[in-house]
Amino acid sequence: MVVDIPFGKLYTHTELNIGAHVIHGKRPGPVLLITAALHGDEINGVEICRRLLRLPRLNNLKGTLIVVPIVNTYGFVQQSRYLPDRRDLNRSFPGSEKGSLGSRMAWQFTDRILKKSTHVIDLHTGAIHRSNYPQVRATSKDKVSLRMAESFNAPIIIKAASRDGTMRGTANGMGIPIILYEAGEALRFDEQAINIGVRGIVNVMHSLGMLRTLKRQQKTGSLFSKKSSWIRAEHDGIARYYQGLGQIVTAGDTLAHIYSPYSDFEVAVLAPFSGIIIGRNNLPLVNEGEALFHIAEVSELAEAEKTLDAISDEVDNAMPASLGGDYGVV
Repeated sequence: MVVDIPFGKLYTHTELNIGAHVIHGKRPGPVLLITAALHGDEINGVEICRRLLRLPRLNNLKGTLIVVPIVNTYGFVQQSRYLPDRRDLNRSFPGSEKGSLGSRMAWQFTDRILKKSTHVIDLHTGAIHRSNYPQVRATSKDKVSLRMAESFNAPIIIKAASRDGTMRGTANGMGIPIILYEAGEALRFDEQAINIGVRGIVNVMHSLGMLRTLKRQQKTGSLFSKKSSWIRAEHDGIARYYQGLGQIVTAGDTLAHIYSPYSDFEVAVLAPFSGIIIGRNNLPLVNEGEALFHIAEVSELAEAEKTLDAISDEVDNAMPASLGGDYGVV
């Protein structure tokens, strides 16, 4: 069942709705909310939702699944992260009934949808010209959220507090366990990121008892990171990147060179500490202060490399539903 919820109009009086897929199981259980395109140009999650809704095993669902493939309809139509007034919807929560457009949308979404859920998975990508390595974010203060993050089984779990104004922060304040899945780049599909996303949601549904376990496979546990930092350009110019997403780097490694198109000037961008690259700027034209690489610190680099390789193999060797199979528990 698809429920259309009016969320506003364009200045042409064209109505815009948020479509929520609601699937009720035959038996009571958790109410899991899946959201995507909270930033309108982050479309990987839209495809994750589509593939999730096609899974035959949802016919044996316990509890309720609410899937909102496109939260920010305005941004999605315009292929933009933002709302028409250039506000970020994911900095407008919990919102206000009489505030700005973003504040009103956040208030309605919180009141009509978020409050009705018991658990939430919010799907994101990197911003435009930036790619994120598949990762899950959860607050370390919520044990249920951490268990959801572990069950999701993305390569990396970032223990991070939520920002003010975000849906994750609002859900945390309401006592609703929520995790955020980040993978890929805005306005682009990433097949591996999509497969990990669908499988991750299925894994969480199994852990919550919403789906019956058909088979159990030994899985490689996610890596945990308590700290991550962006490495920024100290000079403006044109960048040549040498390291990619998921790459293990050690302190002092050369990540990129920035050079001038008008002189012999060239400077190296070095890794200030060891870790895993979980985010990267894809645009070679950089300004001073521009974020170039996002590195997550982990305890054991050698073990981290084995873990990342194992999880990648598990995902690549499994047949996705789009190819006629079904997503198992991994």
